[in-house]
Amino acid sequence: MQKFRVAVIGLGFIGKQHIEALRRIPSVEIVAAADTNAEMESWCGDNRIENFYTDCSQMLQTEKLDVVHNCTPNFMHYDINKMILNYNCHVYSEKPLTLRSEEGEELVRLACEKQKRTAVNFNYRNNLMVQEIHDRYIHNHLGKISHLQAEYLQDWLLYDTDFDWRIQTEKGGESRAVADIGSHCFDTIQYVTEQRIVSVYAKFHRQYAYRKYAGQGDTFSGNNKQNNEPVGTKEISVENEDAAYILFRLEDGTIGTINVTQVCAGKKNGLKLLISGTKESCEWTQENPDKLWIGHRDRGNEILCAGPENLSNEVRKFVDLPSGHPVGWKDALTNGVKIFYQSLSQKNISMKSPEFSDGCYVSKIVEACVKSNKTNQWTDVCLKNY
Repeated sequence: MQKFRVAVIGLGFIGKQHIEALRRIPSVEIVAAADTNAEMESWCGDNRIENFYTDCSQMLQTEKLDVVHNCTPNFMHYDINKMILNYNCHVYSEKPLTLRSEEGEELVRLACEKQKRTAVNFNYRNNLMVQEIHDRYIHNHLGKISHLQAEYLQDWLLYDTDFDWRIQTEKGGESRAVADIGSHCFDTIQYVTEQRIVSVYAKFHRQYAYRKYAGQGDTFSGNNKQNNEPVGTKEISVENEDAAYILFRLEDGTIGTINVTQVCAGKKNGLKLLISGTKESCEWTQENPDKLWIGHRDRGNEILCAGPENLSNEVRKFVDLPSGHPVGWKDALTNGVKIFYQSLSQKNISMKSPEFSDGCYVSKIVEACVKSNKTNQWTDVCLKNY
């Protein structure tokens, strides 16, 4: 078995999830990790990662690596992805690929020049039931799609005292809710239908013009106030959106809607996808991920459970547990990572990871939404330029 020497850059929440997923893949050996926080060295020691660096360029220069996972904050993605490619390594990057699509186009060209495989972590497409919807669509179980609905609802920025680096446009980008969680809707829809979103009409909502900074918090921690600073000691201007409402059009003209928000009390990670066809409908909810609702006109509706005997042949190979054992977010992440490493060792695989070109196109959809909100018009997604 071919062994891949792998490193992870960025040891926050998502970096640790990547490491856990990588440990479930026999062909992977995690040989190094990098983080600007020197205190993470002890964490690496506790988790059997021998080589720790605070400088990722030093790690890339020192270690003989095959693949590097970039799990850093958004504003660092472009520079680090570029650096990894220039050290002739394959790249598995967190989303967004970059803050600007022009930077993404440059990375796509560089990856082609270096002949390196790339991936962007849009992990929801790797959930068993999302894959099952895709399989049902391509085998015409749904019939012709009449419309699609998606939503991603959160509440972790509900209060004006909630703060995170994503709020700062220089770190998170011009868009927040659309870029952060709407992007998952874009990728999941495009994966399931095998069509691109080509036009959007978007309206943004900003709940607070200013937020009261009381120390940097952690995403979804429920504790966005740290350092014992009193609330209101510093106000930060908010330029990006807390919520958005999007109409979109697919390549074949099918219309759909997307609703995203980070200020909906009680909703944590409420991603939902509903696809309505002329034969049947399918609805999947991320917070109940191992079940698929299938709607019918002339007979009883179904709830399909993620057991191997219930799924299509193409999806069944990703089932690791017997029926009755629930699968979820971490399994989807592992599936995506597994697919990527299979692509490195096998020439012909039926499934593939979203590549840098896919991540770049999602960035273009986000930019089209930003433009549409400003102009109050339908806006076409720019064609690729790489």
